[in-house]
Order: sequence, then structure tokens, then C-alpha cells
Amino acid sequence: MSKYTQKEIGGLYELTDAARAELSSSKYYNEDLAPTPVSARTWSTYHIAMLWVGMSVCIPSFTMASSLVALGLSPWMAVLNVALGNLIILIPIQLNSHAGTKYGLPFPVFARLAFGSIGAHVPSLSRALTACGWNAVQAWIGGAAIVSLVAAFVPSFAAMPAAPFIGFGIFLFLTWFVTVKGSESIKYLEAVGSPVLIILTVMLFVWSIALGASGGFSFADLLRASTDMTTVNASGGFVYVFLGGLTANIAFWATMALNIPDFSRYAKNQKAQFRGQLYGMPVMMAACAFIGAVFAQSTLLVMGTAMFDPTAVLPLIGNPIITVLVSLGVILATITTNIAANVVAPANGFSNVSPKRISYKMGVTISCLLAILYRPWWIFGGAGSYIFGWLNTYGGILAPVAAIFIADYYIVKKRNIDVMALFQGKEGRYWYQGGWNIKAVIAWVVGFALPTLGNFGVPSLKWVAANGYIFGFVVAFAVYVLLMKSETVSFISDEEEEAMTER
Repeated sequence: MSKYTQKEIGGLYELTDAARAELSSSKYYNEDLAPTPVSARTWSTYHIAMLWVGMSVCIPSFTMASSLVALGLSPWMAVLNVALGNLIILIPIQLNSHAGTKYGLPFPVFARLAFGSIGAHVPSLSRALTACGWNAVQAWIGGAAIVSLVAAFVPSFAAMPAAPFIGFGIFLFLTWFVTVKGSESIKYLEAVGSPVLIILTVMLFVWSIALGASGGFSFADLLRASTDMTTVNASGGFVYVFLGGLTANIAFWATMALNIPDFSRYAKNQKAQFRGQLYGMPVMMAACAFIGAVFAQSTLLVMGTAMFDPTAVLPLIGNPIITVLVSLGVILATITTNIAANVVAPANGFSNVSPKRISYKMGVTISCLLAILYRPWWIFGGAGSYIFGWLNTYGGILAPVAAIFIADYYIVKKRNIDVMALFQGKEGRYWYQGGWNIKAVIAWVVGFALPTLGNFGVPSLKWVAANGYIFGFVVAFAVYVLLMKSETVSFISDEEEEAMTER
């Protein structure tokens, strides 16, 4: 075959037809995992931004600030915590987006670059299983909205013990149905649905202010509230709660920091993915945090308890028409987030385990079925279990993976990738030792070990766990770079990259 295996078009790379033909028989290749052709990279800055708006406007986004208010922080301190956490996690998200856009690689294939053809299952399945947990949580939330929607017409339905589980099942089916239609259906759902979600966000904000007014509290009263030191101290103290909340907010998008190539691979160019994410995520998450904090403070002042889950007020609305509209909005908000953040990645991850046997559609089905095995009623059962039990634990495990990806792509490989070799198994340069890059696995384990032990009750590691994401990221990054200093087999030089590229 030709010496050219990939070609460059305007700074973007794709496999040549000859390379695709040769790879068609490889067990590490199928059309779902194949690099996206440049002609199919159609997502503009708007599409990327609306993707993030669609993912950001969801019930868990509001709870990031409202849960911190429930733990005693003031509304403004909670908003600061969320905003800072999202700006920090945007850095690895942007860095890992680059390879997806440049080479059109989905996340499971990109993972082979650092971990090896078989070792890539470690980050891929870790991210996939975490996403299945989030899929369960989002389906539980969306199911609650479905219950409220049905109850607006059949009030007795909400009293049925099985109602939450019926709603959960219906929402999972809707998620599956939209996702199996592919990237174009997701793109249009995000583009059309996101403006509606902004309206829903405004409605929650207005409702929160109205609730406060009904109890004799002005909007200024809600904003003037100070940190409740009694509640904060009962939760571990101000510094511990703030750092734990910061780690949780960073971890909130820890999954997307890994699988962002699944979406950036469709971007028209680097500017589109960079600007779209910069405009779409931090601004919308800060807005959701502000509204979530106002909501929690309003319920605290009027009802005596800071609610952290906005769906809990749906049965209290009273007006059937408003209940229907708000429930539909919650369903739309939740399904757009769930598909993009929690179903596409595990679907590709499961497909990567056996590309010839497991298609993307089958991966979507597996993702939705596994969600049933999780216990979202526990994960989403309270502010403490949500922040410290769920978010901080998985964030500490995924942080080292993001660090290894970045260290490998920018420091070790210097942004040069032999795309064809990612699908060649033993014949390719990224096979390492038996399909595993043991150095990546070592860096991963060293990075997450201490924060995880801290999250599981080792008192001396309490503060390591409270800073788990940053700690794990820095440690894994440093360890991986040191271990890979002598690596030469997988490295591709600028000269070799030029020799195999057709322009």
C-alpha cells in the first residue's frame, strides 16, 4: 500500500482510503470507532457551546451550589466554589479536546495512545462505569419529572409505590431511543433544546424569589445570608467543606475531561471547539450555581430546611398547567445532559472492548441496562453523600487518567500521532508490552490510591481526599512523565509524521 496512511486538510488529519481499507479486518477497528473524516466534522462554535449549555442546565448542576448551602456555606461562597471548580476542570477538558479535533479520534481510541491497545480498557471502562452511575442518577431525576407530568392528569399515580420506578424506566427508554439515532440527532436535540433550557432556568430563579417573598424575605435578604458556622462545623469545618466542595465541583465534569474527544472530534476546527467550550460551560455553570444557591437559601428561610433537589418542589406547584410545563422542561434538560455526558462515552467504551462484536448501538443498550443496577436513591439521597460519597470518590479515581492523557499527548508524544497504529494491535507502535503500557497503569494507581483511602475513612488522609482531584492529577502527571523519560518505541518524530502524511 501507499506510504501515506493519513492526510492533512487545513490542520486536521484523517486516515487515507487505503489505510481504512487495510484496517477493515482489524479486530481493533469498526466504523463507530473509526476516526471522523474531515468532511463529517461539522460542529461549529454554536453547536459546541449549545452542547455544553444542554449538559450544564440540569438538576445536578443546580445542586452543586444548593448542596453547599445545605452544608452551611453562604450563597455567594457556594457560587464562588462552583465557578472556581469549573474553571479548573475546563483546563484538562480543553487540553484533551485538541487530539479529538486534530485527528478525529473518539475517547476509547485516544486512550490507546497512553495505555496501550488492551490497557485502554482501564480508563475506558472506569469512565464508562462512572457514567452508568450518572445515567442512573439522571434517569431517577428525569423519572421524577415524568411522575409529576403524569400526576398532573392522574393525581393518584404519584401515590403509587411503583411510580418512581416506572418514571425511571420510561426515562431510560427515551434516553436509549434518542442516543441510538447517532451524533446528528444529538446535535439537533442540543441545538433546539438548549434555548428552552435557558427559559426553564429563569423560571426556577423567578420561583425561588417568589417563594422568598411569600415568607417576607426580599431578594436582597437571600443574597445577604452569611455562612452558618454551626452547620459548617458539624460537617467538618469551613476549610474542609469548601475544599471538599471544590473537589466535588471539579469532579462533576471529571468524566468529560476524559471523553471530550467523543465530541471534539466533530468540531470544524480547534477554534470552534475551544471557543464553544469556553462560552458554553463556565458561564452556564456559574448561572446554574447562582440560581441553585438562591433556591436553597429561599427554601431554608421559608421552609426551615435548605432543599438541594429542585425536583422536590414539583408536587408543591399546585397549578396543573405550570406543573406540566415545568416537568417537560426538566425532562428535556435532563435528557440532553444525560445523553451527551453519560451515554455516548460508555457506549463507545463498551464497543472498544470488542469492536467486531459490540456496536455503538449495542454499547448504548448496555449502558442503559447497567444503569438499572445502580442505586440512584442512595447517590442522590442527601448533600453529604452526594458531595463526599459520590463525586469526590470517583473524581479521585478519574483525575490521574486525565493527567496521564495530557502528559502523554503534550509532553511525551508532542501532539504527533500515528493514527493507523492505534488500530493495528500487535503490529502498531502503541502495543507496548502485551498491549499494556504498565507505566501508565502505575501512574494511575499511584495517583488515586491516597485520595481513595481518604474517602473510605482513613482519618490521616482526610485532607488529601478533600483535595483529591488536584492531588491525584499532579501526582499522576509527574510520575508518568518520569516513567516515560526512556520511552522511544511509541514516539513518532516530526520527520516520520511528515513522511506518512499526504497533504
